[in-house]
Amino acid sequence: MTDAAALPGQPRGTVSSGPATARAVNVLAPNASAMTLDGTNTWLVSEPDSELAVVIDPGPLDEGHLRAVIGAAEQAGKRVALTLLTHGHPDHAEGAGRFAELTGTKVRALDPAQRLGDEGLAAGNVIRTGGLELRVVATPGHTADSLCFHLPADRAVLTGDTILGRGTTVVAHPDGRLGDYLDSLRRLRSLTVDDGVHTVLPGHGPVLDDAQGAAEFYLAHRAHRLAQVETAVENGLTTAEAVVARVYADVDRSLWPAATWSVQAQLEYLRDHGLIPGGPE
Repeated sequence: MTDAAALPGQPRGTVSSGPATARAVNVLAPNASAMTLDGTNTWLVSEPDSELAVVIDPGPLDEGHLRAVIGAAEQAGKRVALTLLTHGHPDHAEGAGRFAELTGTKVRALDPAQRLGDEGLAAGNVIRTGGLELRVVATPGHTADSLCFHLPADRAVLTGDTILGRGTTVVAHPDGRLGDYLDSLRRLRSLTVDDGVHTVLPGHGPVLDDAQGAAEFYLAHRAHRLAQVETAVENGLTTAEAVVARVYADVDRSLWPAATWSVQAQLEYLRDHGLIPGGPE
């Protein structure tokens, strides 16, 4: 068995519902799969002495899960006052409309199509609810609308799919772009250096206790994959599918369709930077 402290980001191990920091509680959705790992982590965030809570990513449209989130809040003596989305993928956002009905809350998101109410989210926004402070960090790349939420009081960041608790995430081409994603990872690494963030509360997988190590691992992994893709093209492979078969040969084939999105994003990045044929003159 591998020591968790030796793994990238120092994952805590088992993923389950319950407290993760002084202000963040996970309610794990029952939608485990190869793409969602153990399921979607729905985060219930609040000040310990406040009656108001914020929910980040209600998750799939699963009535039992949505009511479990409300039940977790009520058990802690709290009322859900606001719902936020890290991005619009269904495993994070599909249940938001029904959750808004159940709680009477607005839903705030970067993408206007995902909002319920007049107020959206943008980089630099500071959200204050019941004494809780969350800072909005723009982290496009996995998707164009991806956001993270910095929780300064816990020295934590809620990352959605930008950094996962296990493995690495997909750059969901064409909506997701690799250049944006690399910039977002650098932005998160800066939070660890400049703002003392040490805990990652991801959208899937276990909590990570070494946020800087996680960000640096992701950056190194992307650089390694990019070099592999560039070499594959130099060796005559011309399609994303052919590159996946070569570069991701050691990855479960059920993940190859998702890997194809990432490879398409990598090919676009390499072309745009003139590193392989087909880019701008």
